[in-house]
Amino acid sequence: MTTVFSRIMDGELPARFVWQDPHATAFLSHAPLTPGHTLVVPRQEIDQWTQADGELLAHCMRVAQAVGQGVQRAWDAPRAGLLIAGFEVPHLHIHVAPMWGMGNLNFDHAKPVADTAVLDEAADKLCVALRELGFEHAVAPGA
Repeated sequence: MTTVFSRIMDGELPARFVWQDPHATAFLSHAPLTPGHTLVVPRQEIDQWTQADGELLAHCMRVAQAVGQGVQRAWDAPRAGLLIAGFEVPHLHIHVAPMWGMGNLNFDHAKPVADTAVLDEAADKLCVALRELGFEHAVAPGA
């Protein structure tokens, strides 16, 4: 069965993409832990990170590291948090978010964003930071 993330990558569902390459994408979470909370998702449907090919997992981690550098820069955050949980959607995804404390990784605080302009602004801010960091080759087209 096709996952919601595959449907997003196929353009069937909306998302604010910040990274696209042949193996992975990154787009903003619609229920962010903090502004800039981004999901790094491989194009291949893999349920759990423990089932991923080592090279693909390593690639996704490199993307997550770049996105982490971007969210730190864009939101002037002291840390970028990274979490792989996998309970919400059965498709490997890495949560990357700017962090100011451990409480920022509490999913009880995640709330869907009602104003799409907020997501647009966050995507623009993150794409600018990724370009400034030298990742323009992977910044999502049109972003």
